[in-house]
Amino acid sequence: MTASEKDIKLKIAKYETHLNEVLRKDLEKCLELRDKIYTEQAEFLALKNSIITIKETKLKEKQPLQTKVDLGCNFYCQAEVENASMIMVAIGMGFFLEMTLDEALQYIDRKDKELTTKAEELTNQSIKIKANIKLIICGLKELQSIAVEPGRQQHRDIFA
Repeated sequence: MTASEKDIKLKIAKYETHLNEVLRKDLEKCLELRDKIYTEQAEFLALKNSIITIKETKLKEKQPLQTKVDLGCNFYCQAEVENASMIMVAIGMGFFLEMTLDEALQYIDRKDKELTTKAEELTNQSIKIKANIKLIICGLKELQSIAVEPGRQQHRDIFA
């Protein structure tokens, strides 16, 4: 085995390690964070729909609000809310803030815009990581002298 073949094998091992241990893990973390943001957005959307329903029924009736409360693990109990004009909203770090229904809707809209921006940033970041993965895979194909897909041209050597 010549020195250049050893160098190529070392390069291949280096790039495969980087691909598997860095880029793929980064992509997985990025997509997990984005999924958490989408879950949070879904929770805020459900809260927004509940607030809108409360506002509509409150205008029609002057009676206490009858509802079911999730105790955890999908166990529900009946509840009655005397004054449904205020609501407690989780604002983060385990803190809740009491707001009027209109304030809560405004907060939800602002929070939704913020979460959408974060999700878009993570999507762009994941696209960049995927592009880097594809680039390294193409480079590995060239280093290992694996034939390119039929109908595609051979690329110039990017690792020379």
